[in-house]
Amino acid sequence: MTAQAFIATRKGLFELAREEGAWRLSAPHFPGDPVSIVLHDGRDGATYAALNLGHFGAKLHRRDAGSAAWTEVAVPVYPPKPEGSDDKTDWTMKQIWALEAGGPDQPGVLWAGTLPGGLFRSNDRGDSWQLVESLWNVPGRAQWFGGGYDTPGIHSICVDPRDSASVLVGVSCGGAWLTSDGGETWSLRTQGMAARYMPPELVHDGAAQDPHRIVRCAGMPDVLWCQHHSGIWRSVDNGQRWEEVEAPASSFGFAVAVHPADGHTAWFVPAIADQQRVPVGAALAVNRTRDGGTTFDTARDGLPQRDCYDLVYRHGLAVASDGATLLMGSTTGGLWLSDDEGSSWQAISAHLPPIYAARFADLR
Repeated sequence: MTAQAFIATRKGLFELAREEGAWRLSAPHFPGDPVSIVLHDGRDGATYAALNLGHFGAKLHRRDAGSAAWTEVAVPVYPPKPEGSDDKTDWTMKQIWALEAGGPDQPGVLWAGTLPGGLFRSNDRGDSWQLVESLWNVPGRAQWFGGGYDTPGIHSICVDPRDSASVLVGVSCGGAWLTSDGGETWSLRTQGMAARYMPPELVHDGAAQDPHRIVRCAGMPDVLWCQHHSGIWRSVDNGQRWEEVEAPASSFGFAVAVHPADGHTAWFVPAIADQQRVPVGAALAVNRTRDGGTTFDTARDGLPQRDCYDLVYRHGLAVASDGATLLMGSTTGGLWLSDDEGSSWQAISAHLPPIYAARFADLR
């Protein structure tokens, strides 16, 4: 039974635990500090919290299993930009946007996706980091650009549970990239995606694609789901080809979650694009498919249906390893939980700081 989750917010990191059948929030860790992403590493029980302190830069903290204390560890650092470089990107680490554990056969390996679009790897539980230069130096990176941020960023890191050397990452805006050799080489995986916000000649350009979030089904690893700026896409062949899926009300949004065992089942939070970015009809809903996107049902039970302007960010929707428990947090501090696969929801809080990420402790 799922017993713990983490909520990363603009004003600290909260823990959510099931106690005597009820879910209760803790007091915040790092009170007042923006926590951009959180990771609980199921391999050794450690928890990682990335802070975005503005003028003071990004920080990363680790709490070991069984400990109440947080230890500051290293953060990814970009090398100096070569003199005479025509790269318009500022080679300065602005934010840790994604954190993922390596495979079960890689103790200590962590991956970090950052703004401005660099992927970093740690082999020692965050004590040191190395820029994955093979991805940073792909020719197509010169065409990457910022979506919601001024610079491009890596927000999704999907490690293949069958093969730890196989990793797919999502870039806003820069498409999806796959390595099959632990990061030595990369291939662009955007065939079938369409960037309809671009001029016609660039709609299918890989570097122009803006995947808002990509997730992999752990039990069916070839199945990937993508909430894209221009809609929803699904791949059943590890990203070699993407097929578009139409959802009710709106196919625009930021968050997506996939059932850990059933790649046909996925959840989305529809919103109005582009300038508004609020729930359709000012009523929060969750769209769920159980058949790979052929049909959807829409859940509203327990969610606000009037005067609601909650937006769910990329990492604001999570599903636990039981496939039945889901957690959803919004930009206006609303937090909801479902224990019936998203059919109905209960409000945990309506008054948290803006939520950047929600994550169950039992997810890797």
